Amino acid sequence: MILHKNQKIVAQDKTRFRVLNCGRRWGKTTLAIEEMKGKAIYTTSRICYIAPTIQQARDIAWEMLKKELSPIATKIREQPAHEMDVPNIQGKTSTILLRGWEAIETLRGQQFDFLIIDEVASMRNFWVGWKEVLRPTLTDTRGEAMFISTPKGFNHFYTLFRNQDEDKDYKSFHFTSYDNPFMPKDEIDKAKIELDDNQFAQEYLADFRKVEGLVYHLPDEDIIAPIDNTFKTEKRLMGVDWGFRNPAAIWVGYIKDKIVYTVDEWKQAGKTTEEIIQVIKNKMLEHGMIYHVYPDPAEPDRIEECKRAGVPTYEANKDITGGVSYIQNLIKQHRFKVCNNCKNTLEELNTYQYVESIDGKPDKEKPDKLDDHIMDAMRYAIYSSAETEGVKYQASPLMKNYYDEIGL
Repeated sequence: MILHKNQKIVAQDKTRFRVLNCGRRWGKTTLAIEEMKGKAIYTTSRICYIAPTIQQARDIAWEMLKKELSPIATKIREQPAHEMDVPNIQGKTSTILLRGWEAIETLRGQQFDFLIIDEVASMRNFWVGWKEVLRPTLTDTRGEAMFISTPKGFNHFYTLFRNQDEDKDYKSFHFTSYDNPFMPKDEIDKAKIELDDNQFAQEYLADFRKVEGLVYHLPDEDIIAPIDNTFKTEKRLMGVDWGFRNPAAIWVGYIKDKIVYTVDEWKQAGKTTEEIIQVIKNKMLEHGMIYHVYPDPAEPDRIEECKRAGVPTYEANKDITGGVSYIQNLIKQHRFKVCNNCKNTLEELNTYQYVESIDGKPDKEKPDKLDDHIMDAMRYAIYSSAETEGVKYQASPLMKNYYDEIGL
């Protein structure tokens, strides 16, 4: 296969982690196949191509890989997994594997030299899969990765695309569908007529746009610099979402006129209740006394464990519609501020949307239950605290001892 000039720009770059944001039909798959083929033939490599599902991996890459490499492949396995052994110029064997994101846990503990992660914007719980499963597979080999996608709002792919601003191991590339010289321009122009402006900008110009049907619309001016722990607030409280796999917590502070600030956040997969409670206690060292903690009310056993540990636990309001409406009003009144150190909060705010109804329009009674752990924790804290205004917490003996230990 022949790469066009813009594909060559990416292929020739030596940055360890390349993030490719491009429009439809730019040639993402062609580039991915050539990258895998080159590394398999010219180095001794274990390579893994990952799509959102194994079916997509088959549909996108497998047939092209077989067409390119079957003349020299020594072994091709299609069941139970899709894998291929290829001899390299050093007389050794490279292996290419195809996997689906839905079974990403099967890669835990393995080693790879090169990963291609395709359609990143569509992957659920991306940061957990990348940081806890895939990134460690590259440690021993000092391996590389290429992340490929078309945008899908300001979600985790947008954050990943901006990693180059903070980490020299990352470099990002942006190309539109027009940047493929083999793509007929009149076909793209026809799509421009048929799609609305936001759809066309996202799908063909690879422009990050807010998705339709967002629950919260936070103005840019309400995203502020971090507040340090000496900043005086009337009170600080927290919300906790236990999560099935991804527990999360958020800390908010109130100042005069009841302006709410998100001041800190925590989100980490696979933590036990005991470990989450310890996070709460450790954060007291940073934030001073937290008078109210509002955990997810769906798990009473874990709430009781919190209480036994002396955590100042209060019942969270379960009314999703009321809680969402309350926060929406705070935003409209510019009484809700998000500190830009709360990256998970900002990411979820920019992707938290209503479920699409039968007629294709957002159902404004049902926020989508997708990567919403911070949003739930935030609602527990802010909406529930509005109902406990004026309630003074009396520290339990267990907690009083803890406060004494940390000097509060």
